[in-house]
Amino acid sequence: MGAQISKQKERRKSLSTEKKTLCDLSGSCGTDFPGCDYRPKDRKIWMSELNPEKLHINQIVWPGTHDSATNKIGIPCITRPFAQCQSLSIYKQLSLGTRVVDIRIQEDRRVCHGILKTYNVDVVLNDVKRFLSETQSEVIILEIRTEFGHEDPAEFDKHLEQQLGEFLIHQDDHVFQKPISELLPKRVICIWKPRKSPQPKPGGPLWSSGYLKDNWIDTDLPSTKFDSNLKHLKDQPPVSSRKFFYRVENTVTPQADNPIVCVQPVTSRIHGYARLFITQCHSQGCADRLQIFSTDFIDGDFVDACAGATHARIEGKA
Repeated sequence: MGAQISKQKERRKSLSTEKKTLCDLSGSCGTDFPGCDYRPKDRKIWMSELNPEKLHINQIVWPGTHDSATNKIGIPCITRPFAQCQSLSIYKQLSLGTRVVDIRIQEDRRVCHGILKTYNVDVVLNDVKRFLSETQSEVIILEIRTEFGHEDPAEFDKHLEQQLGEFLIHQDDHVFQKPISELLPKRVICIWKPRKSPQPKPGGPLWSSGYLKDNWIDTDLPSTKFDSNLKHLKDQPPVSSRKFFYRVENTVTPQADNPIVCVQPVTSRIHGYARLFITQCHSQGCADRLQIFSTDFIDGDFVDACAGATHARIEGKA
């Protein structure tokens, strides 16, 4: 018991130190970066506002959500706080400006997060189709994977093709260099990551797992995650030459041996430092590597920061 108490005291001390580190960094360096003052007139169509003929796929700083379809996961007030990473539906996230969604599913096609589950994945696909029907030039990256510990749903690749076929941008390395206007009316890059089933084939309507990479680390310490994100981002090739999408997650993860195990109070430790991260990317010389930037509980300011960074690239300011 004494050892456990001592361990918790050390954890609280570490957490306090890490919070102060980010707070001090923000105070000393600020959060100004090229495009930081930009605000879309309408977040629902922020890509359209940037001109699809000028906006290339590899210029976009994509605002994404982590564990995107968890707004109704588990039992409210009982198990939901331990797994909920978003409070909005997929449709509302897309309308707010989210352009990358992260979906985990199990054998019966229900969305899940670990052992907790929620609605059928068709709820997600219908939300995506509704959003696409209401917009003209917004491109979405839809990542769907079989959750760890689960089996792949039967013939799920065929299901995705049936549901989204008319919108699917086919797997092709040349896509990264193209402006949105050359891809229209197709507007969904769907990355399917099965655990055991065959990977999508080159040239097909779905993209294989190697096209979306990240370096996730399991920590609830905000400065540790912030620094790790920068370190791994620096190791990536610039977006101008990259033939895959690379994701940075502005999130931290509850730890089982910590008294606070609900997602929202833990991830809030880093949530407010998204603009600081973009600023540090510029000051440390890796802004040309930033591409997908994801968060828990996405809000409008996060979208604005990504849209602003994208606008600066189009204008040649970043």
